Amino acid sequence: RGGAVTFGEAITAAKAGRKIARAGWNGRGMWVCYMPPVTIPEGMVNGRTRQFVLSGDLHVGGYLVMWTAQGLWQPGWLAAQPDILSEDWGVVE
Repeated sequence: RGGAVTFGEAITAAKAGRKIARAGWNGRGMWVCYMPPVTIPEGMVNGRTRQFVLSGDLHVGGYLVMWTAQGLWQPGWLAAQPDILSEDWGVVE
C-alpha cells in the first residue's frame, strides 16, 4: 500500500480507477474500489436482475465495492465513521 492519506484523498484515487485500503484493517487482502455509473442495455440485463427491472435499460449509479478478507465481492460498501476520519488510507498496488 502506498503512503498514508485521508479518506478524501483515497476516494479521489478510487474514482480515478485505483484500489484503496486502510492500513488499520485487520483482515488481509481487503480493498475497496469505485464502480462508476453505467447503463446496461435491456438485452444484456441478466435474468437474476431482470426479475426486479421490469423493462428497458438498467441505469446503475456509481457505488463502492469491497473485496473482503473472506474473498467476497461486496457491492455497496459504506465507510464507518472511523474509516472516514482515519488517515491511514493508501492505494493498493
